[in-house]
Amino acid sequence: MRKEGSLAALPVGAGGRVERVEGSPSMRRRLMDLGLVPGTRVTCVAVSPAGDPAAYRIRGAVIALRGPDAAGVRLECGEGCPDRLGPAVLIGWD
Repeated sequence: MRKEGSLAALPVGAGGRVERVEGSPSMRRRLMDLGLVPGTRVTCVAVSPAGDPAAYRIRGAVIALRGPDAAGVRLECGEGCPDRLGPAVLIGWD
């Protein structure tokens, strides 16, 4: 079974693969420059206490994105992709 959703909707510890990037041409370009291209694995590793922004592991780097920007990144997660990947561990973050 294939599941779809936006990057902004991921809870901490969940992940998926980028299916497509939507938005204005400049935002789409910026997100793709950060490594959010189709096929890339993304995991939500933290959410700020206020709920926005959230931090995502993208190709080994942790990137913080605001909710409206993350909402333009559409993800897919098939049967082999678990809903929860376990607790996030951020070394060096308090």
